[in-house]
Amino acid sequence: MKYIIAGLGNFGASLSQKLTAQGNEVIGIDTSMEKVDLYKDKISHTICMDATDEFTVSGLPLKDTDIVIVAIGEDQGANIMTTALFKNLQVKRLISRAINPLHEKVLEALGVDEIVHPEEETAERWAKKLCIKNVVDSFELNEHFSIIEANVPEEYVGRTIRDIGFRRKYNILVLTIIKKSEVKSLLGKSRTELSVQGIATPDVELEETDILVLYGSNKDLQNFLKHQGH
Repeated sequence: MKYIIAGLGNFGASLSQKLTAQGNEVIGIDTSMEKVDLYKDKISHTICMDATDEFTVSGLPLKDTDIVIVAIGEDQGANIMTTALFKNLQVKRLISRAINPLHEKVLEALGVDEIVHPEEETAERWAKKLCIKNVVDSFELNEHFSIIEANVPEEYVGRTIRDIGFRRKYNILVLTIIKKSEVKSLLGKSRTELSVQGIATPDVELEETDILVLYGSNKDLQNFLKHQGH
């Protein structure tokens, strides 16, 4: 996949390097030539430029880019300007970094697709979340094993865990299932509530809206997700 990451601070640089190492094409942008030089051998492409400048940003290969991530952390104004600029240029998927709750509200108003909180979420987690399709979230236990949340593949809806044979077929364990339900508030607004079901039993039937919590080696988990064709 192709990424543009604006801001090569700790989070942006770490995410850019991890995504590059996983075989993606990454364009890392920063106003600091020092940072651009520092990471030029570790990130597919690094460019020294001002991401708030519409003329230079519109020269980037935006149509061919799958995801744009605004990782600027120190300068809130630059983060908002850059996010607004990429939004106006109609990039396919826009993720931006929130610095505080008010900033998050502004990003939501701009209509970003997802918001990152690097203080709470690591670059490893985001690299995995972005690279493995169909993954809702992930938790890395060490470099080889992970627990991931994944949507139920279409062909497994209505089938039981025993029938699918996760352990036998893919060498992964279904730890639990998270059920989604629509709950109406006092004001009549409906919201989605997630409830964890406890340890998954072999005879539980999977529903379309379920989220599977899976444990296994990174290789086996990726193999399972690739096999689904998602």
